[in-house]
Amino acid sequence: MSTRVSSTDDERTLESRAALAEYLATGSKPEESWRLGTEHEKFAYTLDTLTPPSYDAPGGIRDILAGLAAFGWEPIIEGGNVIALKKGDASVSLEPGGQLELSGAPLETVHGTADELDSHLRECLAVGETLGVGFLGHGFTPNRRRDEMPVMPKGRYGIMMNHMPKVGGLGLDMMFRTCTVQVNLDFSSEADMVKKFRVSLALQPVATALFANSPFTEGKPNGFLSYRSHIWTDTDPNRTGMLPFVFEDGFGFERYAEYMLDVPMYFVFRDGKYIDAAGQSFRDFMDGRLPALPGERPSLADWKDHLSTAFPEVRLKTFLEMRGADCGPAQRIVGLPALWVGLLYDRSALDAAWDLVKDWTNEEHEQLRRDVPRLGLKTPFRGGTLQEIAKQAVAIADAGLKARNRLNAAGQTEQVHLNELHEIAKTGVTPAERLLTAYHGPWHGDVTRIFREESY
Repeated sequence: MSTRVSSTDDERTLESRAALAEYLATGSKPEESWRLGTEHEKFAYTLDTLTPPSYDAPGGIRDILAGLAAFGWEPIIEGGNVIALKKGDASVSLEPGGQLELSGAPLETVHGTADELDSHLRECLAVGETLGVGFLGHGFTPNRRRDEMPVMPKGRYGIMMNHMPKVGGLGLDMMFRTCTVQVNLDFSSEADMVKKFRVSLALQPVATALFANSPFTEGKPNGFLSYRSHIWTDTDPNRTGMLPFVFEDGFGFERYAEYMLDVPMYFVFRDGKYIDAAGQSFRDFMDGRLPALPGERPSLADWKDHLSTAFPEVRLKTFLEMRGADCGPAQRIVGLPALWVGLLYDRSALDAAWDLVKDWTNEEHEQLRRDVPRLGLKTPFRGGTLQEIAKQAVAIADAGLKARNRLNAAGQTEQVHLNELHEIAKTGVTPAERLLTAYHGPWHGDVTRIFREESY
């Protein structure tokens, strides 16, 4: 979830609803300026007890952030506490339960993401070795109850914690017990955004299946392959889901802005503090009738904040966010930008991906979204299974990366980062199913083995 950092321009008052769509349109940029930004979350745990560290405890989250700051990261303070770090265009921030998130800088290639991730993990492991802390990339904490998770000192989280149980059964689990990996990608125009949004939304369940990595809850199998993905289906129906209007004629920046106007608010930020506006209307805010701030109209910063409080499978800001994947090992983290860059950043690949999904119905979108968290690549689809679609999608991405021809120091194209996804699609065996096989076999039902074998 976003850490608030605003500029002077962000404080200007929005004079009309047209300005909401106009802000989204400012993301349009020429193809040579397209970048990719990769974000991932991970669980910190104490090496001796495998428990999540609190913020204030010795060797806890505060100390982890202090250790990382020694590598040149600048602290971001809220309420007297360090709640994030910044270096250039990258940041390290905290999820509600102490999950550590790297929001990477906008980079030109997937190779750059691999290098950035390697540097970040080396820093984390160096700090962890000093503090007795390890880091696990996994979609859902495999061994801890919700009430065992710490709470981070960020103002917006208190508001969300109060609101979540009113609108869904699993929102607190989303906040405290999940970790994801996502990639943010650019568009050149409204038409380009629309095509990329439709392709990526339709294929998001494919990514969920390929990256499914959360089959355990409190030490036992939970009946899902991506329990993290399932959790979003019972978090808040007003701000999640597959957004069928994206596939309707006339969809564009204005229509997405209208959608966001109907997403209930969480908060407004004033004078360094979050003010509870949960359930209130941004439409009323535009008219100066927000109960939390009577007579005030929103600034651009308020609109940016509000855009960050919707959680559909693909989210639009001034870029598109791919949100369907569980976190996992480092190589698989880099596999996510490889998949989506291959599909969306080459024109021929984007056309091929659109041809693959253009006649899918809203009912099929919803069926895939509903069934994939449990069935993965074995999800029935059009007389076959999702595995066949996944094979085609990975092949299209591979062709797109080949056409981009971006080489690393070893002379390899970005295709090298798809190797594990090719194997998953070919076999139809998701990462979660591999973990379940180990759990029922050599792990002898001991889920804590995951910390030994899957940590960074």
